[in-house]
Amino acid sequence: MRLTVLDPLNPEQDFPLAHQALREPDGLIAVGGCLSQHRLLNAYRHGIFPWYNPDEPILWWSPDPRLVLFPDKLIISRSLRKTLRKSIFSVTFDQAFNEVIAACANPRKDTAGTWITAEINVAYNQLHQAGFAHSVETWIGDELVGGLYGVALGQVFFGESMFHTRTDASKVAFATLVQQLKSWDYQLIDCQVHTTHLEGFGAQEIERDWFIKLLDQYCDSPASPSAWHAQ
Repeated sequence: MRLTVLDPLNPEQDFPLAHQALREPDGLIAVGGCLSQHRLLNAYRHGIFPWYNPDEPILWWSPDPRLVLFPDKLIISRSLRKTLRKSIFSVTFDQAFNEVIAACANPRKDTAGTWITAEINVAYNQLHQAGFAHSVETWIGDELVGGLYGVALGQVFFGESMFHTRTDASKVAFATLVQQLKSWDYQLIDCQVHTTHLEGFGAQEIERDWFIKLLDQYCDSPASPSAWHAQ
């Protein structure tokens, strides 16, 4: 199957259908295009996300199976519950988006580079300014020690990346976010691909076809009017 090449000058160009994604590498569905707001939102709405290295063209993915978390199935471990009860961290929403995505872009201990390029940073900051991308921050005093960011459409939150500089800081951010999303009527959290870390929170793999049906059901359904305001 030939890989679709997207026109960078035509952000309204349609993506291929999800079932047309390659099996190897799993989920690769298109290459090229741009990171305009229209292109990105169209991608998420159809179960597709960008992921590529700095020396590569933009690569678009829709893996099968898909890792998701239903908010009412959140699992919080006993040790994390203890941490939450101690109130070591304070948690905020959308108070330091730039700082969170910059921290997520820092190379991890086991990697030399980052997929969050300057181009990605600019694109998601624009999504944030438009009210689609959001961040969660964990603090100790005035020090940002953990957090995550992602994209929200309707009643679906698409997680992108998280970081921590203190033990449990990103876990506290994620657990707090899921509980808050549930109160805002969100029905689905996209975790993209399997990790044991997120599986420990109750995330599960589902078939891509089911995932797409869930997006059709929930992306166009409004979340609570209070979502992301005055938090």
